[in-house]
Amino acid sequence: MKEPDSGELDTIVAQRSSALEGEVRIGGAKNSVLKLMAACLLAEGRHMLANVPDISDVTLMCELLEAMGVTVTRADHRLVIDVPEELDTAAPYHLVERMRASIVVLGPLLARFGKARVALPGGDDFGPRPIDMHLRALESLGAVFSTAHGDISGTAEVLTGTEVVLEYPSVGATENVLMAAVRAKGRTLIHNPAREPEISDLVSFLNQMGAQVGWAGDRLAVDGVERLAPARSTDGYRVMPDRIEAATFLAAVGMCGGSLFLRDAVADHMTMLIRKLSEMEVRIVSDAAGVRATATGRLSSADVSTLPYPGLATDYKPFLVSMLTTASGVGIVTENIFTGRFRYIDELRRMGADIRTEGHHAVVRGTERLSGAPVRAHDIRAGAALVVAGLAAEGETEVAGATHIDRGYENLVSKLAGIGATITRR
Repeated sequence: MKEPDSGELDTIVAQRSSALEGEVRIGGAKNSVLKLMAACLLAEGRHMLANVPDISDVTLMCELLEAMGVTVTRADHRLVIDVPEELDTAAPYHLVERMRASIVVLGPLLARFGKARVALPGGDDFGPRPIDMHLRALESLGAVFSTAHGDISGTAEVLTGTEVVLEYPSVGATENVLMAAVRAKGRTLIHNPAREPEISDLVSFLNQMGAQVGWAGDRLAVDGVERLAPARSTDGYRVMPDRIEAATFLAAVGMCGGSLFLRDAVADHMTMLIRKLSEMEVRIVSDAAGVRATATGRLSSADVSTLPYPGLATDYKPFLVSMLTTASGVGIVTENIFTGRFRYIDELRRMGADIRTEGHHAVVRGTERLSGAPVRAHDIRAGAALVVAGLAAEGETEVAGATHIDRGYENLVSKLAGIGATITRR
């Protein structure tokens, strides 16, 4: 289970830690499981998911599905999702505004029921992320949308396969149009789709439900089917490992030194990150069981530029910036995905980091050591990156807003403590 009630324990306190040693098991991917849960709406019956992380975003998605009439049972990192024949096709604001990923119920609801009403989404605080691309992609299949009173209402008498061209390889837009296309009439070709491992996980899950999805060169090809059914698996469909959680622990060992084995981490999902960490003097070896990372001495600086997969994920960037704050030399960081994702840099400056920002660039000049300070988490990954930085800072670092971190991490504090970190929650 996750750590105690985050309403009562909203601050993580990190102190300078010596070399980290041991093993951490990487849990199921937040950015995959939420979309798999939404995909269950496509078919009546009992769906089962395994390797489900015990995080608050999963709790929110469970509440959202239940508000639409789905029954969800959750235990031992498993979900049993019973989807009835009829559903309430409205996703309420009080749930959607807390989690942006909930917008992906739009495609499945339109595909199965021909109608949906979803509140404009909320989520992490790092700048605007318009959903126009989602709507245009679904419109190309035949959906019609209107917006009123903060809700998006969509209808589709018939969804028809066509060629969908995404102007940018948006993960959310790819997921939404993919889940709509699996029940459209005819073939849909999605040009310029996102190619993240989480997309492949969704494709695998949909195919186990009876969809016909595959890659045609660099396009996703979807042959619509009339009916889907729950994926057949005795133990449930196993959610892929969380590559962002793995990156968190890779950054921790990079900043603190030591040797960690990340069980179930998949190196092939993190090729560019591993290449960048190797450049920074973190030694990484992998096998079928996971990834081992070893770091000794001071890190070296490197330049960082975020790009859509297979480029360096924007979710990795806060961890790399934290690592650069104590590395030898100067690193230039360029954010190409989200306009507001440097907001945590002021918090690192409070800890003594030498960082200058201009537009979507940051210049990070490494210092010998950070100093502990009270800071605040503004989103999931930035909050975790501040925790990691606190493990390499002199004195005590208090990271307020730990509820943000709970959205994407199960037991982050106890996992870090289990490998030698000096860390508590209060």
